[in-house]
Amino acid sequence: MRALVVVGVLVVFALVFVAVALVRDSQGGEAPAASCPEGWPQADLKLREAKDIKINVYNATDNVGLADSVAEDFAGREFQVKKKGNDPKKKAVEGVALLRYGPKAVGSAQVLQAFFLGKAETEGGYDPKREDDVVDVVLGDQFQQLATPTEVNQSLVDLGSPQLPPGTCAAKTEA
Repeated sequence: MRALVVVGVLVVFALVFVAVALVRDSQGGEAPAASCPEGWPQADLKLREAKDIKINVYNATDNVGLADSVAEDFAGREFQVKKKGNDPKKKAVEGVALLRYGPKAVGSAQVLQAFFLGKAETEGGYDPKREDDVVDVVLGDQFQQLATPTEVNQSLVDLGSPQLPPGTCAAKTEA
């Protein structure tokens, strides 16, 4: 009986300790939009469903028709394909792909990254001045195929949550 009382007292102390820790928690998360420094863009980190992601598919290879076939594959996976064709910036992409996007498409770019198993380049692809929510998918010389749905799901887990690009704040999320 005495052991039961001791266990009960310990449980009460543990609950009080946890409650106090939660109330006094001062860890800051992402900078909320309200406290964002003036002039910093607000990055949308939401991982959207394919049907809610807008993309342009561009070919930066010598493989004729690649953008058309990959755009068709993305459309079959319910992405909103806006434009397709040769890369208007005519920038060589030596890797699998390059993702170009702005603050409103950070989360969408993360989803698309999973379709390339985390191997798409993003260096130089983020433009803080870009105002649309479209991601340009620029196919490179090493592109072979998009990942399968199972591979995409695993890749999303491996990639984790999108990171805020430098000089941005997290956009206010909808509840």
